[in-house]
Amino acid sequence: MTTLFPEPKSPLIPILGSELSFPVRRVYCVGRNYAAHAQEMGHDERELPFFFSKPADSLVVEPKSLPYPPMTSELHHEVELVIAINKELIEADEHQAADGIYGYALGIDLTKRDMQAEAKQKGRPWDLAKGFDQSAPISSIQPIASLDEINNGEIRLSVNQELKQEGQLSDMIWSPAEVIAELSKHVTLRAGDLIFTGTPSGVGVVERGDKIEATLNQELNLDFYIE
Repeated sequence: MTTLFPEPKSPLIPILGSELSFPVRRVYCVGRNYAAHAQEMGHDERELPFFFSKPADSLVVEPKSLPYPPMTSELHHEVELVIAINKELIEADEHQAADGIYGYALGIDLTKRDMQAEAKQKGRPWDLAKGFDQSAPISSIQPIASLDEINNGEIRLSVNQELKQEGQLSDMIWSPAEVIAELSKHVTLRAGDLIFTGTPSGVGVVERGDKIEATLNQELNLDFYIE
């Protein structure tokens, strides 16, 4: 059947050490998955993972610069481990969930915090505070060798060479396998899905002209300016 307009293409993320790329289907995100970040957002109790989504085309692979988005004066950075899924998962247990991990990447969940706060106050959805254009810069994907790579290690983000966020992956309230298992109770996960797994404490404002530098296990990095 002929389409009305050209069919949108899936975003493609490079795979390290390979000529292949990872075609993205959906992008899920986990909220408040580090205790210190949950506390800085006003939540103390350990709760089940909760999820929101970003459009797949909000991904930007290893940008050199990003435009400051419209309709906000309080743009925040949230650096995260991102999990790449390579098989169908339905109501998976933790072992099955772990077996569905192809690899991982470094991502930043850019957030219009003022818009999100207003939406929360009014009891409205906050999709536009999270899912705006170019709101998800991401690195290339590192194929996983062992679960130790995503259950341990360090994630960091600096603004203008000043360290803002630093956390151990082992500090996550829910491990990647637990997150995947829980999400698979709600939706069928398939090859091409990405999951942003939450951010450590220290989220904060970025301004025009700021340089953002982030690293994961000193092997994956993002380095770009906000214009």
